Amino acid sequence: MKTIRVVAALIRKDNKIFATQRGYGDFKDGWEFPGGKIEEGESPEHAIVREIKEELNADIIVGDLLTTVEHDYPNFHLSMDCFWAELLPDSGMKLLEHEAAKWLSIDGIDSVDWLPADIKVVDAIKAAKFENDL
Repeated sequence: MKTIRVVAALIRKDNKIFATQRGYGDFKDGWEFPGGKIEEGESPEHAIVREIKEELNADIIVGDLLTTVEHDYPNFHLSMDCFWAELLPDSGMKLLEHEAAKWLSIDGIDSVDWLPADIKVVDAIKAAKFENDL
């Protein structure tokens, strides 16, 4: 089975975390943490900075790795490195590839229909009790 390596940004602000709704592809309308594929020769940290710029026209500071999710979809295996991140001061965000976005509190994190791999990320966030780490 083909393995696809991706990164996701867990962008935190004011005790909330940023989630996006896919606007295209097989998983259209599912909720996920923003990010994308790691390009050849690119580090995960560089990939997440590039992807957030491409998807949200935003600049971030990449923090620690929270988890690496391994998930088998029907046609591929996903390996996703998930990093805590914060917006740089004065960095706005604009949805360039997603249908919608929300800032979710830990209490509201289950209020959206997460994609299967991202459910594992949500579980890792809950285990880390991110609201106490801000």
